[in-house]
Amino acid sequence: MLKKIVLILVALMAVAVAYSLIEPYMVETKEVVIQSDQIPEEFNGTKIIFLTDIHCSSFFSEARVEGLVNQVNALNPDMVVLGGDYVTGDTNYIEPCFLQLSKLKAPLGVYGVLGNNDPKNATITAMENAGITYIGNRGLWIEKNGQRIRLGGVGDLDTDVPYQGPTIGAADADDFVILVSHKPDYFPLANKNLVDLMLAGHTHGGQITFFGLWAPVTGSKYGQEYVTGVKKSGNSTMIVSNGIGTIIVPMRFFARPQIVVVELERI
Repeated sequence: MLKKIVLILVALMAVAVAYSLIEPYMVETKEVVIQSDQIPEEFNGTKIIFLTDIHCSSFFSEARVEGLVNQVNALNPDMVVLGGDYVTGDTNYIEPCFLQLSKLKAPLGVYGVLGNNDPKNATITAMENAGITYIGNRGLWIEKNGQRIRLGGVGDLDTDVPYQGPTIGAADADDFVILVSHKPDYFPLANKNLVDLMLAGHTHGGQITFFGLWAPVTGSKYGQEYVTGVKKSGNSTMIVSNGIGTIIVPMRFFARPQIVVVELERI
């Protein structure tokens, strides 16, 4: 009897390991509708795609980045926002990663911040050469037919000095403001009176979880609270993406990689 139980447990573990090696390829499209009366009429229905934590490497090849770009372009986004960690510290993968990211198509532009694993100067240069606007500690107006929303980002909490002032700029409470931070832990610091939406990644959704219910490693000092999903505080909403790639081991377990599709809806 004991031998049979052991064999069953070994078989279950083998299945779990096999599945965890497959899940990194099971990219899901997560759709989130953000409703606000501050969204201008011209931006009603605007589709923003948020990608983060690609971690281009020997495990996530240039060919896989190319496939990801094709998948995003097929969704016909109006804007694409990138949340950092394009590589895992290895500068050799920066150029091939951004060679593919340069093919992203969005009429309102492609924008990005850096993550804690991105070599700063080399990544910013590659980003700009790829036609992607770097918005770390910077902000700008996105305009459409005379109406506008505000978009900006902050530097990474651990490897830079984040500053949301330029994100907000001259925006007031009537403007719709989007803030991008690699780490969700910046959310408590965001100006809840002015920042309407924050986009974050870094956590990988826990990457390897207990059936999606609990993550042993979260990458956040707030534990399970900011691992994944939609969070609200005051007038602000934060979306935490599971990201795309992996770190340390090329495995995921009940934390599928995500392309986040945000639709703006005026109410």
